[in-house]
Amino acid sequence: MTLALVATSHSPLLDHAELPADVAAELDLAFDQARAFARDFDPDVVVNFGPDHYNGFFYRLMPPFCVGYAAQSIGDYGSQAGRLDVPEDLARGIAEAALDAGIDLAVSLDMQVDHGAVQPMEILFGDITAKPFVPVFVNSVAPPFTPVKRVRLLGEAIGRHLAGLDLKVLLIASGGLSHDPPVPRLAAATPEQRRMLLGQNGTPTPEARVARQERVYAAARDFAAGTATIQDLAPDWDRELMKVLAGGDLTPLDAWTPDEMTRIAGNSSHEVRTWIAGYAALSAAGPYSVRYSYYRPIRELIAGFGLTTVALDS
Repeated sequence: MTLALVATSHSPLLDHAELPADVAAELDLAFDQARAFARDFDPDVVVNFGPDHYNGFFYRLMPPFCVGYAAQSIGDYGSQAGRLDVPEDLARGIAEAALDAGIDLAVSLDMQVDHGAVQPMEILFGDITAKPFVPVFVNSVAPPFTPVKRVRLLGEAIGRHLAGLDLKVLLIASGGLSHDPPVPRLAAATPEQRRMLLGQNGTPTPEARVARQERVYAAARDFAAGTATIQDLAPDWDRELMKVLAGGDLTPLDAWTPDEMTRIAGNSSHEVRTWIAGYAALSAAGPYSVRYSYYRPIRELIAGFGLTTVALDS
């Protein structure tokens, strides 16, 4: 048994934004560090804590957590599409361990995942099927949100279960940090947006998906130019979160409320729930240390962009 963690922001804009040369070089270095960490660890399986952006989960039924027994990547924003190699027995064991620990969650025998789940796999391994992969969905964009404490307890329950297996497990936490991209909100949605948020339009047509993506690209250009109306990034909040996570005691985060997170760091800052779950899972296996840490607020990506690699101390 051994566990390790890569916690990283993702962005649909990574392959579409024009980044300053120094920022692009920094990101390349950070990704190289993460790739080397994953390569040296050489996991038997990846367990991914990831969000969804109204591609696989909708308001017609929005669980706080869901474990996929099988999954397919939809391939949005140019990410790799196709079936994922999900070991069903392992996924079932993870779900049952969480339920036994008192964490209510859903399961899916055909989970649809988007770039929020698969982009780190592409970055680390070059292919979403390079390693067996168990997706754990953490609702991070659709209020109401479960308390942060429940996210921590979910991670701990999964970590305890994984720590008892004869496997090398790479945990991936994919999301955040502070950001407020142009995602429709249910409270202010137009009738058409409401149908989309409820999943009543069915699978988006290629034309609808392109239009949605173009809106995000345009918002990113405006945000980088300082003309967008979306909420600004919150570097101090991002750094405080990373400091708490690195320290090993995650309980101070239990007091973070959804309203405050939104107010300070944006409507999509709740994606840091994936980081909290990932760090909590690792903590259940023992003390850990951050081996590499990168952070920079990147307006071209509409993201406080962070990446950490984390290993157990023994």
